[in-house]
Amino acid sequence: MNPISRIIARLSRYRRHKFAGPALLIAGLSIAGIGFSVAQAATTEIQKVTTSDKASLIAEGKEIFARGCSSCHGLNAEGAGAAPSLIGVGAASVDFQVATGRMPMADMSQQAMRKEPVYNEAEVAALAAYVASLAPGPAAVTNEELAWERSGDTALGGELFRTNCAMCHNLAGQGGALTQGKYAPTVMGVEPRHIYEAMVTGPQAMPVFANTVLTHDEKLSIIKWIKHAENEPALGGAALGRVGPVTEGLLAWTLGLGLLIGIAVWLTTKAR
Repeated sequence: MNPISRIIARLSRYRRHKFAGPALLIAGLSIAGIGFSVAQAATTEIQKVTTSDKASLIAEGKEIFARGCSSCHGLNAEGAGAAPSLIGVGAASVDFQVATGRMPMADMSQQAMRKEPVYNEAEVAALAAYVASLAPGPAAVTNEELAWERSGDTALGGELFRTNCAMCHNLAGQGGALTQGKYAPTVMGVEPRHIYEAMVTGPQAMPVFANTVLTHDEKLSIIKWIKHAENEPALGGAALGRVGPVTEGLLAWTLGLGLLIGIAVWLTTKAR
């Protein structure tokens, strides 16, 4: 008999002892208590590290804000004559405006245009964390969190886009003119997360699409349709921007009239 078998055999003689049950119960409770204490200590330590990292991110964002944004939005983001308050707009609004290059901008009287961003991803995250710390608001998202490829419905997204978005952004999502010199930008080539953040924050002339208007899954379906439309081939030839019959009619008139004028000139020359 090997040593382990002898130990097991020796211990088995005491399993019917009157103190065996209480001893095992005490041992089990002790092991469970020690395990819980160790897990709680580890969780507390992780929370401390997370809180410290968040505080550092907010501090960095505050410094960036004071340097690049406070001249228009106020030292405490309370707003000023040139720009609105940012208290309560949330991280989603900051991520949309700054990561797409719309902010900062020199002339606040003009509509902000998408351009090359001034700040990198880390600086945008810090700015968003600082503004989010001022008051609750919509949270920023990532493309991975949205998972629109798996959740969206392309057909439903197209129907929802035509119902809720096409009157401004055009049926093909190419953008269009609005009143008072404003315009709805194209949604082609836009990051999925920025499309989602625009829907939940309503930048500039765009309305806010709350979950009571468009659910989370419906927003993902719209994103999926837009991404499908981006890659849709022009089977009929030149797409002409896919802005509708106006462009097609203008091209037809230009070519048609040009051809008629050319024929008229040729006939006049031949008659001489």
